[in-house]
Amino acid sequence: MAFEGLTGKLAATFKRLRGKGRLTESDVKEAMREVRMALLEADVNYKVAKDFITSVSQRAVGADVLESLTPAQQLIKIVNEEMTALMGSTNSRIHMSSKIPTVIMMCGLQGAGKTTHAAKLAAHFRKEGHRPLLVACDIYRPAAIQQLQVVGAKAETPVFERGTQNPVQTAREAVSYSKDHGYDIVILDTAGRLHIDEELMEELRKVKAEITPDEILLVIDSMVGQDAVNVAKSFDEALGIDGVILTKLDGDTRGGAALSVKAVTGKPIKFAGTGEKLEDLEPFYPDRMASRILGMGDVLTLIEKAQVQVDEKEAMEMARKMKANSFDLNDLLSQMKQMKKMGPLGQLLGMIPGVSGKISDDDVAAGELQLQKIESIIYSMTPREREKSDIINPSRKRRIAAGSGTRVEDVNRLLRQFEQMQKMMKQMSGFGRGKRRRMPIMPPNFPNTFS
Repeated sequence: MAFEGLTGKLAATFKRLRGKGRLTESDVKEAMREVRMALLEADVNYKVAKDFITSVSQRAVGADVLESLTPAQQLIKIVNEEMTALMGSTNSRIHMSSKIPTVIMMCGLQGAGKTTHAAKLAAHFRKEGHRPLLVACDIYRPAAIQQLQVVGAKAETPVFERGTQNPVQTAREAVSYSKDHGYDIVILDTAGRLHIDEELMEELRKVKAEITPDEILLVIDSMVGQDAVNVAKSFDEALGIDGVILTKLDGDTRGGAALSVKAVTGKPIKFAGTGEKLEDLEPFYPDRMASRILGMGDVLTLIEKAQVQVDEKEAMEMARKMKANSFDLNDLLSQMKQMKKMGPLGQLLGMIPGVSGKISDDDVAAGELQLQKIESIIYSMTPREREKSDIINPSRKRRIAAGSGTRVEDVNRLLRQFEQMQKMMKQMSGFGRGKRRRMPIMPPNFPNTFS
């Protein structure tokens, strides 16, 4: 998970401070030294890390912190605010032109994910009610046009291509085509190189001069660390970029690029790629990302994911079943499917306050394996067994275990935990009818994710 190392080190630093009733200047200096080391290990640009620590330290040694009854919380609040400011303070949206179409030019080095994220961006705009058009302007990389057509089809977005024709002419014709056919957003997938060279930049400058794009977005691979900042600086100096799309934030990346790009180039991160699927593209909110890094979670993004992925009618039906105490294993399976649509387990856990930084990759892997076990067990049941789990006797359990590749003990554990869950729902249903009951406790370890 992105920022896992940084989150863990910051959490350990602030945990030590929480044990102190008052903070001295030496306490703050020691904490800031540890924060600086954590930032550098996360591949944050050296000058950015230095300036960040200076800003935090100047605020942290003031009376508001040193004389506060909760000095550690005050210090965390300052770090959160400064980190948010470092990444741009507010979400920066795509500038939409008053004249149709809005032209977005994607640029970046090969391997950063430019073509895939052009399609992700198209899918994002389709959800907002726009009619995007993808344009194949990379005539050099083998199969680049075919790749754009494949991902374009998945995004349900047409691709404008003219083979190996000059990219400048293709871009010009695409804009004209979009006006004639009612496409309100044009997304240009331009050529990249393995490294920055003058030939690449000259072609991009010609495309820019020909069509005057409303947005020039640089796609950067967050896995390359501080080099990402150098790439951003070079493209900005040559083209004048308007924003950045940071990719692979779901991978084993230290995340320093996210904390450095805005400070070095002055250009905001507008989107973050968080997975391989087309829907794995998030608008970048600096305040939410700062909260994730500090282990405070990101409830708003979690809610937004749920709103997009969870079917409202199905959710209402599920709520009715819970209230009527008719929730069965089919419903549990449906809930698990809905959760999987929202993203990888590790990514979701990182958005829950208090969890980020405390769950390791091994814990997440174990959790995902356990969820797969539960899914396999339920799929090995007959429709009648899923509806009426109390009919599952020892012989049925042996059959289900054999069919799912698990043990009878695993089947017993699932049924026992599901029974506890049903009891809890039965208790909960009494609250709406005015019955005075003790607040039920969530059944332990359901699903038994991290055992």
